[in-house]
Amino acid sequence: MLSDDGPSASTSAFTFKGDSVKKTALRSAGLAGAVAVGLALTACSSGGGATADGPVEIDFWGWAPGYADAVSAYNASQDEVKVNYEEVAPGAKGGYEKMLNAVTAGNAPCLGQVGYETLTSFAAQGALEDVSDVAADDEGDFSAATWSAMSVGDAVYGVPVDQGPMALFYNTEVFDSLGLAVPTTWDEYQAAAQKIHAADPSKYISATYLNYDYAGFDWQAQAPWFGVDGDSWKVSIDSPEGEQVSSYWQGMVDEGLLSPAPMWDQSWYTGLGDGSIATHVGAVWIAGILKGSAPDGAGKWAVAPMPQWNAGDEVTGNVGGSGTAVLKGCENPEAAWDFAHFMSTDADTFSALIESAGFYPAATELLSLPVLSEGDDYFGGQNIYEVFTESSEHVADGWVWGPNMPETVGFLDDGLSAAWAGTGTIADALATTQQKTVDALEAQGLSVSE
Repeated sequence: MLSDDGPSASTSAFTFKGDSVKKTALRSAGLAGAVAVGLALTACSSGGGATADGPVEIDFWGWAPGYADAVSAYNASQDEVKVNYEEVAPGAKGGYEKMLNAVTAGNAPCLGQVGYETLTSFAAQGALEDVSDVAADDEGDFSAATWSAMSVGDAVYGVPVDQGPMALFYNTEVFDSLGLAVPTTWDEYQAAAQKIHAADPSKYISATYLNYDYAGFDWQAQAPWFGVDGDSWKVSIDSPEGEQVSSYWQGMVDEGLLSPAPMWDQSWYTGLGDGSIATHVGAVWIAGILKGSAPDGAGKWAVAPMPQWNAGDEVTGNVGGSGTAVLKGCENPEAAWDFAHFMSTDADTFSALIESAGFYPAATELLSLPVLSEGDDYFGGQNIYEVFTESSEHVADGWVWGPNMPETVGFLDDGLSAAWAGTGTIADALATTQQKTVDALEAQGLSVSE
């Protein structure tokens, strides 16, 4: 919890280091009615500046590699605010529960690392502070999609940090050995899958996908799972727009073209390293996964644009990304914002985060960082970030995360696991997830439409 050892100075005494930029209207209109949906939104408490006895202190909980160094860099850059960093378990492994428990107990830190997919869930539980008045001048510093991801309606809950634009990771050795062109459409991707498996039944074009990784395909297909319909949450997980996605992957399952190795299992890492899994369609941060967990693939991988449903299209999805959220009860939102904005926009600090955590910046000016223009030996000397810079400009608009995503993806993973194993279908998994999600939200007292 924030410690303020002396009498607070007036808010106006706090000096911001960053230059202001003109505010632009980039928020997603799809969440304009979120307050009416029943979210327990909270007002921002008044903040203070440095005290007579020393700097304002704020606490920050997170888990990303390099965050401790980012905090040290900020603390060394000025003397009005001191940030105390505590590393917690990654969100789904306990970090989120710890934050929510601290909010309930009234002793939460000012700041917490929160994934975009979970931000709305935190807001629905009244666990965040609306800092839109503090944030207004900085909106133009970030991509529209990431700013929207840290917002609900007109409320802003924190600073975007990174993003996860998608592309095609592929094993050049496998493709070259079969004379395969890099697929640019999903039809071409399926044809390549057939040729790879026919040439060697122990090899597959890809393994299976779960939860947020599967969501990236629906995102590209512009088949959002959630939205706001008047005073209600609109749930559309099994929408007609998503049917082409589910039918496509079901066809891949039915033909036996996908590796049975579960994503994140050691068998998956092994397959990526030895070439028995020839591609992965995923976010920019997969590059770090490959380099760290599939070292045998070094020099054999490359990156290309995400396959398209229609030749000539340039539409992509997004998987992952997180922001620095201001938690309920923060007594110094101005100081909290100043640090969070610094971490997301300072060139030297974020360059270090790219190297340590594989982050891809949400701040648009940082997309030209020198570290993002270098070739990577693991990828045969390719500058893979050129592909992701292009992808980030074509992420489809209109995606909305629901108010209880951990529960929703739990339902989805149960169904998808069965579908990939051949004991169910993807369509059934989506339909079941739809119904269970609607039932769960209604049980929470939220108005729902389908």
